[in-house]
Amino acid sequence: MNQLIAIALGGASGAIARFLVSTGVYQWLGRGFPFGTLAVNLIGSLLLGLLTEALVLQRAAIALEYRAALLVGFLGAFTTFSTFSLETLYLIEQGNLTRAMVNIAGNLFGCLAAVWLGLLCGRTLFFYSGGIVQWSGMTIPYALMLASAIAAFLIGIIAATLLAKVTMSMEYRAAIMVIMFGAYLTLSGLYLILFLIEQGFSFTSHSSLMIGIFISNTLGCLFFIWMGLLAGRQL
Repeated sequence: MNQLIAIALGGASGAIARFLVSTGVYQWLGRGFPFGTLAVNLIGSLLLGLLTEALVLQRAAIALEYRAALLVGFLGAFTTFSTFSLETLYLIEQGNLTRAMVNIAGNLFGCLAAVWLGLLCGRTLFFYSGGIVQWSGMTIPYALMLASAIAAFLIGIIAATLLAKVTMSMEYRAAIMVIMFGAYLTLSGLYLILFLIEQGFSFTSHSSLMIGIFISNTLGCLFFIWMGLLAGRQL
């Protein structure tokens, strides 16, 4: 039952995120081609490959419910095959065969390439010493910290695009920024602590290390979110 609830919550969040991202992309690029659906499918496929490597194949410490909420719930609802099929059929009915073929190729081959790229990124990050390095007597999970930074950069780009392209009040803009960034910084930091616990560290004996990693991850992600916001404003 807990797993079903987790998937339901993740699915609700993914559906909202898909609506916001696809709407922002359509307002940016127009509706002459299903750019919004293609964008969410490519982004979702890339994240699925990366997170599958980090959360499942590397056996990082995270409960099954959370994995299901993220991989099945959030990313399952964030991406959409049915909307892609419907939009492709509409293009064919309108006589836009070339656009229909481009849409099919973009979603099928593009998403396959995005999943492969995500898996490759995850495997590359964990290739050296299992994603952990020793520096100045400290154990640093560099692979997960880099993955967090990459995700933070993408979140910054998405947030900047949405804020620029989607019409909403300042209150909603502020709420989205606080909720999106705050939730990500908290969850990514806690995930690093769970990873260290799985590696044999205890919070009682290694509290300084864990707090230091949490703060470092937060500051690094804030920097990359800021970089993503700057990059998104140029799009």
